[in-house]
Amino acid sequence: MDKSTKEKFLDLIRDMKNASDVLGAAIITRDGLLFVSDLPEDINTEIFAAMSATMFGAAETATLELKKSPVERVITEGEEIKLISTSAGENAMLVSMVSNDSDLGLILMEMEKTANLVQDMMSTKKISLANIENTDKSSGSFP
Repeated sequence: MDKSTKEKFLDLIRDMKNASDVLGAAIITRDGLLFVSDLPEDINTEIFAAMSATMFGAAETATLELKKSPVERVITEGEEIKLISTSAGENAMLVSMVSNDSDLGLILMEMEKTANLVQDMMSTKKISLANIENTDKSSGSFP
């Protein structure tokens, strides 16, 4: 995949951040591989992606056991931040880091819009996340 395609996905994340109180975000595979990110430099993006996918997968497994509808999003609350993960199609997820005092309604609305755009771009461009390359930390630069 060429750099310009990844840059378009990175632009989606940056547009979401500019429209809301998102501190950082990433598009990852459901297997936990990093596609693109715009996260603070002190975050190990590979671990962030892997653990975010693991949490989402665990929530999906739990709801399947309950025989309830599929998971739409997972929100993890910490003392200072929230992590919000949402589906961005069959093979991808959008994960955002927000402060606890953020407007959650606006953030969820922006995340849904961005996740839909990610899903549309992937299906339109027929992008296979199985062949992705990891980004270089949180800078958004690509190998």
